[in-house]
Amino acid sequence: MRAVALGGGHGLHATLTALRRVTREVTAVVTVADDGGSSGRLRRELGLVPPGDLRQAFAAFAAEDGGRLWAEVFQHRFGGDGALAGHAVGNLLLAGLFEVLGDPVAALDEAARLIGISGRVLPMSPEPLEIEAEVTGLDSRDPAAVRRIRGQVAVASTPGQVRRISLHPPAGADRPPAGCPQAIDAVLGADVVFLGPGSWFTSVLPHLLVPDLHDALVRTSAAKVVVLNLIPQPGETAGFSAERHLDVLFEHAPALRVDAVIADRDSVPDPAGLHRAAGRLGARALLGAVADPIVAGRHDPDALAGCVRQAIGEHRG
Repeated sequence: MRAVALGGGHGLHATLTALRRVTREVTAVVTVADDGGSSGRLRRELGLVPPGDLRQAFAAFAAEDGGRLWAEVFQHRFGGDGALAGHAVGNLLLAGLFEVLGDPVAALDEAARLIGISGRVLPMSPEPLEIEAEVTGLDSRDPAAVRRIRGQVAVASTPGQVRRISLHPPAGADRPPAGCPQAIDAVLGADVVFLGPGSWFTSVLPHLLVPDLHDALVRTSAAKVVVLNLIPQPGETAGFSAERHLDVLFEHAPALRVDAVIADRDSVPDPAGLHRAAGRLGARALLGAVADPIVAGRHDPDALAGCVRQAIGEHRG
């Protein structure tokens, strides 16, 4: 079974970890809009695709393939207060491969060979992109006033309420964001495609705003599964219900139809509302105990894998 997971950061890490319990044929399609921390510094200084979310995907694959040392090294950050302080080893390695090979996809494939993983990591776009959000609640005199803010960090940390996002190519490019051809082919050739969990406005929805990738998600014959977050995120989705997450997804991609929505039953106070929201996307909601019982806000990979098997089995049936 060929599975494709779209997202970024810790949310994508959770999906990949669960998927490797179901199939070895897994491709990660990763957001490339990060502009903070080590990734932001490398992006600004070198003009490269930000490597941080890509690094997280490599770490997930390496840990599941028995390369725990590589996973730890990739995630290791230098301390101190010098030029390397805060940089992750994996970010620097990927940045070096990007510069030497001149092609992010070739660089990522070479990194996969280097650490010996069987999964594939691809960017959603071969160029760094920028997120812009429409936000309310930033003006104390007029809480309904809409303000536009740019940058993933600014959007993720806004004290206002994010209403809608758009995605932009590098400065000066008068065209829509470009999709990664290999990522588009992976989606079209997949048996199952996953969206989420993760930062809804900055890791999940951006994939739907790359026109070529959006079209592939609409056209693919793969089963499409949305995995919801366990808790709302301060700033991005504060106060969001589970069904509101789906409504926002539909607002950004009204042509998209989904087959299943996976959610943690203890995180959904209104199951009937979630079933109705899933139905508007053409999907069935699957509620299970998928939260880690020890670490709050984290999915349990074995439980999530069980829900994934159920979703795929029902689709095939």
